[in-house]
This record gives sequence, structure tokens and C-alpha cells, in this order.
Amino acid sequence: MNFNPNVQTIDMPGKMKRPLDGVQLNKVMRGVYGWMTMGLAITAFVSILLSTTGFIPSQIMFFVVIIAQFGIVIGLSARMHKLSPTNAGLLFFTYSALTGVTFSIIFLVYPIGSIAAAFVSTAGVFAAMTVVGMTTKTDLSQYSSYFMMGLIGLFIAMFVNFLLGSALIDYVISIFGVLLFTGLTAYDTQRIANMAADPRLALDPDNTLKFSVMAALTLYLDFINLFLFMLRLFGGGRD
Repeated sequence: MNFNPNVQTIDMPGKMKRPLDGVQLNKVMRGVYGWMTMGLAITAFVSILLSTTGFIPSQIMFFVVIIAQFGIVIGLSARMHKLSPTNAGLLFFTYSALTGVTFSIIFLVYPIGSIAAAFVSTAGVFAAMTVVGMTTKTDLSQYSSYFMMGLIGLFIAMFVNFLLGSALIDYVISIFGVLLFTGLTAYDTQRIANMAADPRLALDPDNTLKFSVMAALTLYLDFINLFLFMLRLFGGGRD
């Protein structure tokens, strides 16, 4: 499971709690989804390329890549103010490519039919939750503590089942993971959209670009984690 950061690296004066009227994407949000789409495209390209060439990451390489991914996320979160927009974008693309390296293993474990079904299902749920996040009149931030507890519980459950190896527990974890990241997608979408709707953000092009990158990373990770738990549910692993 990938780390899911909060989009709090760009200081925005005040908080906007009002819901958006309809699914109207302003310039900033279009940029966010543009970056996210490019990130997903890079991940897909790298994973497919490596899988077709027969490349299999070694266990050491796999863990090195995971550590590098954590480092990039932490670096973006902690040093976004000091990074140039170009460097922030390069780090995001690097993270996306590294995810593609780890995802190349998926093609060795699952049949293409299960991967395609999981991706289509994820795209559909993500699109639906995007609409919910941008149109609901409910302030989803009131559930932030529940999402955080859910993430902590999910990590603990996955670690415990790593030791136990129970197929039933794994199935329950997968269902919970899908539900959790479905909710997080709507929550993050609303939070990012409210911040993007503040006209003061557009006054600083560099801040706008860096915000777009960090927000794209958040939604990218929601999509990736939702896809992984969907894939676990669809199963169909190769023997």
C-alpha cells in the first residue's frame, strides 16, 4: 500500500467550507487532474514495458524502490516551499515511474483480465467519488479523524495478516481497503477542490503549480491504493 499524504504543503489563508456548484473544474483543478493523469500514464507505461521485457525486480531492488518512494513523498511534503515547480514535477514523475517498477510484478501474479477489470472498476468508483466530493453539501472534513483511524487500523490488520497468512482476513482487509479509499477519494477531492477554488491561489503561478503537483500526488495515491485493493478482491492470481 502506498503512503497517502495530506495536501498541506502550500499555505492557504483561510478555509473554504462551501460546496462547489456542480462539477465545474476551475483552472487549478484541471491542472491537478492533468498532473494526476500524466502520473498514472507513466506508471502504466513503465509497468507494461518492464513486464513485456521479462524484467523482474529483485527483492533488494524492490525494497530500495519502496524506500525511495517514501523518501520522495516525505521530501515533497517537507520541502515543497523550497522546491522549484520544475523539481517538484520531476519528483512526482520519478515517484510515478518507481511505482511502475513495483507494479510490473502485478502482471506476473494476476491475469490480464483481472487487472483490466480492477482498473475499470477503480476508474468508475474514482470518477463517481470525484463527482460526490465536488457536489456534496456535506462537509467531509468532519470525518477526517475516522479516515485516519481507518488507515492506522488497515496498516495494523495488514501487518497481522502478513504473519498469519489468512485468506479470509485478507478478503476482509481488501473489502475494507476498497471502502476506505472510496471514502478518502471523495474527502480528498472536496478538500483539494475547496482550496483550488480560492482565487488567491492563482495569484502566484509557482504556488499554483506546486499545489497542483502535491494535490495530484494525493489523488494519484488514492487511485493507486483503490486499484490495489480492487485487484486483491478480483483475485485470480496465477498458479
